Amino acid sequence: MRAAAEATYIGSAEHKDRVSAAGAPRLRADATPCPPDLTQLSRLTGWLRAAIRAGNTGAQWEQGFPRYAWWREGERCFEARLVNAGLGEYKGWPLAKAEWPEAWR
Repeated sequence: MRAAAEATYIGSAEHKDRVSAAGAPRLRADATPCPPDLTQLSRLTGWLRAAIRAGNTGAQWEQGFPRYAWWREGERCFEARLVNAGLGEYKGWPLAKAEWPEAWR
C-alpha cells in the first residue's frame, strides 16, 4: 500500500514546547505538547506507517493518504493528522484516554 510506504511524520511546532525538527516551538494554548521522549522522526514515521498498515485510520482519505491515523504504544495513544496530502506528511499528538479509539480503552 502506497500510503504505508510513503507517509512521513514531520511534526508541528504547534505541539512543541521546545526546539525540535519542526523548528522553534509555537505551542498553541489548546494543543497537547509532544512528550519530550519522542524526538526521533524515524521512530514516529515508523509508528505512522504501522498504523496505516494495521488499518488504524479514519474513513476519509485524500490523494491516497488517510486523513487520520492512530497508534497505541504501551499506555499512550497518538493521533496523526495529514497536513500535506501531496507529500503524505503528518503531524501528531498524544490523546487523553477518553479520546482513544473505543477498542483500545
